[in-house]
Amino acid sequence: MEIFRALKYRNFRLFFMGQGISMVGTWMQAVASGWLAYRLTNSPLILGIVGFSSQIPIFLLGPLGGFLADTGNKRRILIVTQTISMIQALVLAVLTLSGKIEVWHIIALGVVLGCVNSFDMPVRQSFLVDMVEGKEILGNAIALNSLQFNIARLIGPSIAGILIAIWGEGICFLINGLSFIAVIWSLAEIRVALQAAKSKNCKVIEGIREGFNYVSRSMPIRHILLLLSVVSVTGASYVVLMPVFAKDVLGGGPQTLGFLMSAAGVGALGATLYLASRRTVRGLVRMLAVSSSIFALSLAAFSFSKSPILSMSVLAITGFGVMAHMAASNTILQTIVDDDKRGRVMSFYTMAFIGTAPIGSLLSGMLANKIGASHTLVFCSVLCLAASAAFAGKLPGIRLAIRPIYEKMGIVREVASGLNTVNEFTRPPED
Repeated sequence: MEIFRALKYRNFRLFFMGQGISMVGTWMQAVASGWLAYRLTNSPLILGIVGFSSQIPIFLLGPLGGFLADTGNKRRILIVTQTISMIQALVLAVLTLSGKIEVWHIIALGVVLGCVNSFDMPVRQSFLVDMVEGKEILGNAIALNSLQFNIARLIGPSIAGILIAIWGEGICFLINGLSFIAVIWSLAEIRVALQAAKSKNCKVIEGIREGFNYVSRSMPIRHILLLLSVVSVTGASYVVLMPVFAKDVLGGGPQTLGFLMSAAGVGALGATLYLASRRTVRGLVRMLAVSSSIFALSLAAFSFSKSPILSMSVLAITGFGVMAHMAASNTILQTIVDDDKRGRVMSFYTMAFIGTAPIGSLLSGMLANKIGASHTLVFCSVLCLAASAAFAGKLPGIRLAIRPIYEKMGIVREVASGLNTVNEFTRPPED
């Protein structure tokens, strides 16, 4: 099928299968960690701290991970990071199943996982190009990667909710630990040609500074990352507060939490299917403003809902908006970035999408303690909507900056070819 065209590459196919199994376990652990922390403390603030601890290392160490992605052996790095992640999950499982788990264990192990992800995420994102052997099908590979992520997001929380209700949180951690065997095996089977990195002889500080200067001087990259950061900060609010809505607002239990998370996964799945069916990156820049606005408005609607069915319906729209925004940002960045800066740019992407989330988690937990979970989401939605409007005002300049890159790649035919009309000559493309 056309929508799965990136799977024709053996390396990507192997990674897709292994990562798919592991992602289900990852989502099970995410739901179980939040529920366990809230069960032990009944505190929204602790939920914010748990989210903060697992994600703040990505913000602090992300640039180092990006430099490593541009200079090291990506496949070997991923095998190491996935192995450490497996050990982290198994330790969490042993502590929980033995009844010795405490909140500080969850926080400390979250910090460990965050440090690992600081290296794993930028390397994994930049590794996609190596697995599909070129940029012409990169957008489809990114969309399929997001599709896999959201299928797991749909399945994992639902399974976790049922297992927590029957056997407790520990079984979810155990399953996640064992699921890493699949992705480690797939990485061991992948064969890619080693490419000499232009930044190989750079010192670490010099290489990180070079990446920062490249991002800050590129208007499209800069504004895309700024909007993504706001979406992430505001998006973290509903994720970290989901146990509060499931238990206190909707009067449910772990099954309700699982269904709410899965509902957001349904919407996100729809977004990735749509993006995977697209054959061009044109139009994606405009989609960034639209998708972030959809996310903001649906987040506000969710905050007022007292019905589980209505909440799940609105969360499906929320999931669509945030995933369309994330995947479109990823595709545009990977398309326009220079190959020798890819790892570092993707580290800033990871920092914007994941690394800023702990700030949102912590602020959301603090705000929810003061003004309540519902009012917190309303505040976040207003902030996100304002950022979307500001980005929309920058669209003409962003399109003009991207156009030469698209022309060089053949995405937009060059004006000099004479194939464009005068109107095309004077108007930026709808990227």
